[in-house]
Amino acid sequence: MSDPIKHECGVAMLRLRKPAQYYIDKYGTPAYAAQKMYILMQKQHNRGQDGVGVANIKLDMEPGTRYISRYRTTNSQPIEEIFAKIRKKYNKAQKEGKKKYFDADWLKKNYAFTGEVWLGHLRYGTHGKNTIESCHPFLRQNNWRSRNLVVAGNFNMTNVGELFDKLVSLGQHPKEVVDTVTVMEKIGHFLDEENQNVFNRYRDKVEDNQEMSAIIERELDLRRVLERSCRDFDGGYTMTGMVGHGAAFVARDPNGIRPAYYYVDDEVIIVASEKPAIKTTTNCEYSDIKEVKPGHALIINVDGSYSEEQFIPPGIKKSCSFERIYFSRGTDPDIYNERRKLGELLIPQVLRSINSDLKNTIFSYIPNTAETSFLGLLRGVDQYLVNQRKDIILDEKPTADSLEDILSFTPRVEKLVLKDAKLRTFITDDAQRDDLVAHVYDTTYEVVKKGKDTLVIIDDSIVRGTTLEKSILTLLDKLNPKKVVIVSSAPQIRFPDCYGIDMSKMKEFVAFRAVLALLEERGMSGLLDEVYDKCMASENDPTPPNYVKDLYAPFTYDEVSEKITDIVRPSHMKAELEVIYQTVENLHKACPNHSGDWYFTGDYPTAGGNRVVNKAFVNFMKGVEVRAY
Repeated sequence: MSDPIKHECGVAMLRLRKPAQYYIDKYGTPAYAAQKMYILMQKQHNRGQDGVGVANIKLDMEPGTRYISRYRTTNSQPIEEIFAKIRKKYNKAQKEGKKKYFDADWLKKNYAFTGEVWLGHLRYGTHGKNTIESCHPFLRQNNWRSRNLVVAGNFNMTNVGELFDKLVSLGQHPKEVVDTVTVMEKIGHFLDEENQNVFNRYRDKVEDNQEMSAIIERELDLRRVLERSCRDFDGGYTMTGMVGHGAAFVARDPNGIRPAYYYVDDEVIIVASEKPAIKTTTNCEYSDIKEVKPGHALIINVDGSYSEEQFIPPGIKKSCSFERIYFSRGTDPDIYNERRKLGELLIPQVLRSINSDLKNTIFSYIPNTAETSFLGLLRGVDQYLVNQRKDIILDEKPTADSLEDILSFTPRVEKLVLKDAKLRTFITDDAQRDDLVAHVYDTTYEVVKKGKDTLVIIDDSIVRGTTLEKSILTLLDKLNPKKVVIVSSAPQIRFPDCYGIDMSKMKEFVAFRAVLALLEERGMSGLLDEVYDKCMASENDPTPPNYVKDLYAPFTYDEVSEKITDIVRPSHMKAELEVIYQTVENLHKACPNHSGDWYFTGDYPTAGGNRVVNKAFVNFMKGVEVRAY
């Protein structure tokens, strides 16, 4: 409960479709694009607290004039810092240019970040170092405009070693074995080849080099570049890029694991990882925001025209459901309804746990992101009460007094757990730190009937269980309830992620720890060695099954939940305790269009996912504290 999980990255792209002077004349400011970009990124700041980067390309610049600009930072409040620097450029131009300040050509010639094509990135480093060199966008420079490449993405590759070897086989000498470098250089390599292909087609027809450059820029086939670059990728990705002459692309993986949305009107093309960011930036209708289809790329040409083209065969769509449960902004109407439905579908389990005793039950939630599923839970309680009232009125013919009691009853709702944002766990000694952690959260006292009330607390997900054990349950037990019911709107997280979320080590999952305990209790620990041997034997298999599933197979879902309850229960806790998880079946009911559920089921959408989970288990058995990809 409330265990911190590092989020995914976010991307933002903006392309002005009319001449820069048009926006100055219509909106009265040269900073129209910068302002839109700022909003687009601020509305996705939940996706990037480790670093931010923004790049800008100016169209139709004369040789000798800088046309690509980039700022990156890993400092605190990175979006504000980046755009404060950009704002200084405009302030300086306004002071120095005076009347020229509203001349787009003068601004573009003399000041950075005044161009028509923008690319932004919000980084949440899952494993890499939080250095400025790790911040997107990445820049691959060249003296030919059409060979310059700026890339940013929300992605993680499971086969980085294989991609690295392919770069070496092409004759390259990559500086690091990381996916950001390999992706950048692979796209860059085939961009170079595509430049050469166009050149070869016209070399005998065109003698003037400037004319040849213009032809290359006009006829460059970005779909073909992506087709050749991405054919070996195994992972989840939304890849965005700009080429130096002004063309751009947004490519989405064949299973649609990572999200990508876009909006187009006569003035702009806008791309983002989340729909609410686009909605806020443009005030468009939600129905006008399109999803980049899996295996397709949004190609934006240098003239501002665009098309969505398939660059790789699409697979079965497996867009990530956990992203919608936990990471994405809940203001998206679809996500809001899905989260609310997740809470509502938990009602039968909750009612069984409290023996339908609503009079002596208090409902609450933690953290704030769980509020929507909490509202769904309450809606389910309300519907249950409606049905109960109908049955009582029809069957029992109550008196006037009892009828008033029946009709006026409402579920009890309280704000029981609050986080003290000012308290920091700065003590290094483990024992003292645990004591301090227990005080990071606070509670509302004197609203619980001691020894009588049951507390039902809902959260988005329960991943590690450490915050429950070290803090939340101790705090709630001090209220002297009869029972505490912890409810997760997500199913049990049993398997690691390898597509961009920081959940990569088996022993961190409380569900996995529960299975280890069950195997030990029932004398079945030998199964660990059997699975280990299978995983080791499959190391060179390009498409192995997920052998780790075998560890969960002997136990029912409820048995695992019961053991999780035992694990997170503090030794001194007096109240009864039960931990309830959403079922996978109900997850699919709530999120029917987003079936990426590998965290819960182990059904990875790519072969690399199975290789990663098997490797993660091998690492666990060996006691190796590294990620499996």
